[in-house]
Amino acid sequence: MALNKSMHPRNRYKDKPPDFVYLASKYPEFQKHVQTTLTGRVTLNFKDPEAVRALTCTLLKEDFGLTIEIPLERLIPTVPLRLNYIHWVEDLIGGQGNPRRGIDIGTGASCIYPLLGATMNGWFFLATEVDDICFNYAKKNVEQNHLAELIKVVKVPQKTLLMDALKDESIVYDFCMCNPPFFANQLEAKGVNSRNSRRPPPSSINTGGVTEIMAEGGELEFVKRIIHDSLQLKKRLRSHTYTHTFLHAGGFTSPFFSVYRWYSCMLGKKCSLAPLKDELRKQGVLKVTHTEFCQGRTMRWALAWSFYDDVPVPSPPCKKRKLEKARKPITFTVLKPTVAELQTQAPSIGCTDTSPTESVSAWLEKILTDLKVLHKRVPCGEAELSLFLTAVENTWIHTRQKRREQGRHLRELPRAQPTSTCSTDASAPSVPDTDTPTPAPEEPTAEGSNAKERNEQQDPEKSADVPMESPTEPKQVAAGSPQNPETVQHFLFKCLVNVKQEENDVVVEMHWVEGQNKDLMNQLCTCLKNSLFRQVAKAT
Repeated sequence: MALNKSMHPRNRYKDKPPDFVYLASKYPEFQKHVQTTLTGRVTLNFKDPEAVRALTCTLLKEDFGLTIEIPLERLIPTVPLRLNYIHWVEDLIGGQGNPRRGIDIGTGASCIYPLLGATMNGWFFLATEVDDICFNYAKKNVEQNHLAELIKVVKVPQKTLLMDALKDESIVYDFCMCNPPFFANQLEAKGVNSRNSRRPPPSSINTGGVTEIMAEGGELEFVKRIIHDSLQLKKRLRSHTYTHTFLHAGGFTSPFFSVYRWYSCMLGKKCSLAPLKDELRKQGVLKVTHTEFCQGRTMRWALAWSFYDDVPVPSPPCKKRKLEKARKPITFTVLKPTVAELQTQAPSIGCTDTSPTESVSAWLEKILTDLKVLHKRVPCGEAELSLFLTAVENTWIHTRQKRREQGRHLRELPRAQPTSTCSTDASAPSVPDTDTPTPAPEEPTAEGSNAKERNEQQDPEKSADVPMESPTEPKQVAAGSPQNPETVQHFLFKCLVNVKQEENDVVVEMHWVEGQNKDLMNQLCTCLKNSLFRQVAKAT
């Protein structure tokens, strides 16, 4: 019952699914079809049409006091799903328990919608049916439940929807409901070319007759015909005044032509919803809404429309988004010996407070400054320190390669001239020795040329316009940058770094805030961790 939590809020089976054990003990006919597993669980074989029929008849008897008969060769309705539709119609027409008039197009052998509506709310129904077997069973079910005063079952010709069924009627109806044939042909009914191959097969059997499950063009064309009939009915009443006053079961105060406050249809395919709403939009129908019906592992959709400006329109169900799981931070631990060495070296970078968290944080800030990652300290808890980071460019990737190229560049620089043994006046300008030939600039090695070409290919503008930094030239401190890490607009990602002490160790947590790719934060985390450990390794 995976979707039961999404049932209509008033559906009695939403929080209390049928108790098969209790029903089996009370109804012998139902008890024949229940099965007990090795674990003691009572189940029902929904592939067995007799078992499905027994469940439907038992629920209607137990919960609504209705006794019905359904032939196995005709559609056997599921009670919870049909109850969802009834409750939604209650929402459309303004509550339950008030006398209303409705029509059920293609009521089926069970006549379940009129029986539920009349029993629960005292609604009056006109139920139409084209199939002889369904018509006879529907009429019998109405009579044996003593509801003939509220439900009128009529036999209509094939392809009859609203216009022909109501040509002799002079009653105003509040709503129309319909469970149309879902499929266009036999192959579609069997799921060939119409069911996603990744979906599991249906968990229940389809017992519907040809007229109940198939129609020319499928449900899409069937509902379009109802839309076009509703447009004609609306035009016939354009110059009339609608009176919404009930006197008795016989009808209304004024014999108007047939018209509806709400037209509605159930849909078996979600893909039918959008084209039908487009059709209504093309016809100028503005009062349109839809909903979802859920039961077990079955989903159905319903569409409703009205031509009256004064009717309230229930909001469609909001898109159910999965609650985003709390993201776990990326963490690494700086063990006690490493922390102790970092504390020892902390004064060399200007850190006066040599507590474990302060020392690790100071070294992280230095590494981030060298990487040109924007950062600043932000308020946090008493036992931790927090840094807000904004990475504008990826400066931490291939750091090992960059260090090798930097070392190679140092080796390729011309060496300084040997100093003269004679003392010279410091104020006198240096005069080049004309007798000593000036060494020619060294030809770049193939390896150095390749490195230069790679840098130019990666960022040609930077290579062309920005001179290469001297390795000894101090870099700009990111913390002193005019850019605020929290307000910068163009960035790779933003994250929050928490540094806290756990016993004798220090834990560093990186929490994702926003950005393009979390993998970049993973890379930066690895770079920070390795840089800390490398700093300790150099000292030893």
